Amino acid sequence: MVALYDNPDLVAPAQTICTTHADGSIVLSSPEPLGPYARCIGEWVEQWAHATPEALALAERDSTGAWKRLSWGDLRRAVGAIAQGLLDLKLPRQQPVVVLSDNSIDHALLMLAAMHIGIPVCSVSSAYCRLTRNYSKVQGILDALQPSLIYASDAKVYGPALQGCTTPAIKVLSEGFEELPGALSLRSLLDVVETPAVMAAFAGVTGDDHAKYLLTSGSTGHPKVVINTHRMLCANQQTLAQTWRFLATEKPILLDWLPWSHTFGGNHNLNLVLRNGGALYIDEGRPAPGLIERTVRNLRDVRPNLHFNVPRGLDMLLPFLEADHALARDVFSRLLLVFYAAAALPASTWSRLERLAAQVREEPLWLTTSWGSTETSPLVTSAHYKLDSAGCIGLPLPGLELKLVPNGEKQEMRVRGVSVFPGYRNAPELTAAAFDEDGFYRIGDAGYLADPAHPEYGVMFDGRVAEDFKLGTGTWVSVGTLRLKLVSALSPYAADAVITGHDRDEIGALIFPGAACAQAEAGVVAGKIREVLQAFRMEGGGSSQCPCRAMLLEEPPNADAGEITDKGYVNQRAVLTRRADEVALLYSASPHARVILAP
Repeated sequence: MVALYDNPDLVAPAQTICTTHADGSIVLSSPEPLGPYARCIGEWVEQWAHATPEALALAERDSTGAWKRLSWGDLRRAVGAIAQGLLDLKLPRQQPVVVLSDNSIDHALLMLAAMHIGIPVCSVSSAYCRLTRNYSKVQGILDALQPSLIYASDAKVYGPALQGCTTPAIKVLSEGFEELPGALSLRSLLDVVETPAVMAAFAGVTGDDHAKYLLTSGSTGHPKVVINTHRMLCANQQTLAQTWRFLATEKPILLDWLPWSHTFGGNHNLNLVLRNGGALYIDEGRPAPGLIERTVRNLRDVRPNLHFNVPRGLDMLLPFLEADHALARDVFSRLLLVFYAAAALPASTWSRLERLAAQVREEPLWLTTSWGSTETSPLVTSAHYKLDSAGCIGLPLPGLELKLVPNGEKQEMRVRGVSVFPGYRNAPELTAAAFDEDGFYRIGDAGYLADPAHPEYGVMFDGRVAEDFKLGTGTWVSVGTLRLKLVSALSPYAADAVITGHDRDEIGALIFPGAACAQAEAGVVAGKIREVLQAFRMEGGGSSQCPCRAMLLEEPPNADAGEITDKGYVNQRAVLTRRADEVALLYSASPHARVILAP
C-alpha cells in the first residue's frame, strides 16, 4: 500500500530552492510557481452553489442535539438575502462588521454575506464577553475598529456587553434582539429578497479589498488589527491545493471547534472547506473538561477525513480513544491525516497517536503540520511528507519565500510573498517596523535547516526569538525547545510548562498538572518530576538545558487573564507576569514545600 504522502499525484514531493547570501542569510522557496486563484472569497460560494447545490456545506447541533444542515444552494440563498439586507442598511464599506460570538451557521452566513459585497468582517473572541464582567477589552477593540454593525448570537449571553457598548453601530442578534432597544433580528435580514444590487456589488470586489480584520493575541494587552485581503486568503488556499493535490478529488469533511476569530480556524480550516466545496460540521466541544466529551460524540458521528487540532486538544482526546478502540476505529476510519498547529506537539503525544492508529487501522497515520501566522493568512510552510517526529515545520509553499537570518544564537525566520499581509490597520509605524529592508515580514520565530546538506528535509522550528532569555551567567536558554522536551518527559503528569530563569543562575519550571495527577498520589508525581530533573542533569547539556527546580501550579491556565488562548496553548509571558509571586517562591532562598529540586 502506497502511503498518501508517497504518491506525487496526491501530495507534492518535498523540494525547495535554497540560496545562500553573503550576509549569511538563507532564502528558501518552492520551485513550483503559484497557479491562478479566485478573485475573492465569494467566488467559492458562487462556484459550489452552482456546481453542487444539494451537497452539504455547514452543519451544527441544534437545541435538541440533532444536526442542523445547510446545503451549498441554501447557503448561497441565505448569503444573498443577508447581503441585500446589509446593502439596504447602507453600511459604509470602510467600516467593518464585527462578530462577538462563537462559530455558528448564522456567524458564517453574516460573515460571507458581508465579504460578498466588499464589507470586511472582524470576528472577535467570544471570551471577551462570555468569561468576564469587565467589558473594557471588548470596548477598546470596538473603539479601534469603529464597526458599522455588531452581531451577537444571543442576548442572554452577549446582552450585557452590548448594553455597555458606547460604539455607534447597528446591533443584530439571532436570539433575544427584542431585549436590546433598537437591535435587529438576523431573521429580518434573512427574509429580505435579493436584488441585482448584490451581484453588482460582488462584481466590484477586488483582490486587494479588505476581507477580514483579525486581532493578534495581544500578550501586551493591546492587540494589533491585522488586515487580511481577499488576495491573501485566496492565494493561500491555492498554494495549499497545489501541495495537498488530493483535494482535487477528495472533498474535505471537517469537524472543527477552532474559533474563527483566529487564523487557524477562520482562514485555514473554514477557507479549506469553502475553496474545495467540502463540508464543515461545527463542533460545540472544546479541549476542556466537560466540553471534550462533546467533541468525542461528534467525532463518532461525523468521522471526518481530515482532523485539525492543537496539541492540547489531541492530548485530551487520546484517553477516550485509547480506552475505546471501537470509537478509535470509527474516528480513524476515514482519516487521511491528523494536522496539528499553534503549538509544538510533545513526542509522547506523537507516539501515542501512532501506536493507537496501528492498533485500529492498517494504513499508518499521517501526522503533519505547517507554520505561519495571522499576518501570513496563515500558511508559509507545510510538512507535506512523512515526518518521524515533531519539530519540523516543512518547506515554503508556492508563492512564498522564507529567509533565515542570523540573530544572536538563532536564525530568525522572515517571510515574503503574495499571501503576506499589507500591514496593520491604521498603524503605519507598526507596519513599517514589521518588514525588513527587502520587504520580508519579521514574524518573530526562529528556525534552522534540519540538514544543511539536504534543505529538502525541511526547517526545524526553534521557538520565538523574543521568548528566549539569558541566565545570569550570560547563557542563552531556548525556551520553546526546552519546554517541549520537559512536557514530553513528564507525560502524562504535565499538561504544559512555563520556563523560568531570566537573569537568574538556574532554569526553573512552573508545571500545569496533567489529567493523570488527579488519580496519582502527590508523592508519586513529585518523584516523577524529581526523576526527570535528574535525567536532564545526567545528559550533561549544561545550565541552558537543565531545569534545576520545578513547582506544580494549583490553578489551571486562566483564559480570561490571557494565560491560555482560544486555540488552547499557554502564553508564557502572560503566565510569568500574572504569577510573579509563584516565580519568586520557586526561587526562594529557603525552598518552599511545593518546590521540587533536582537531586
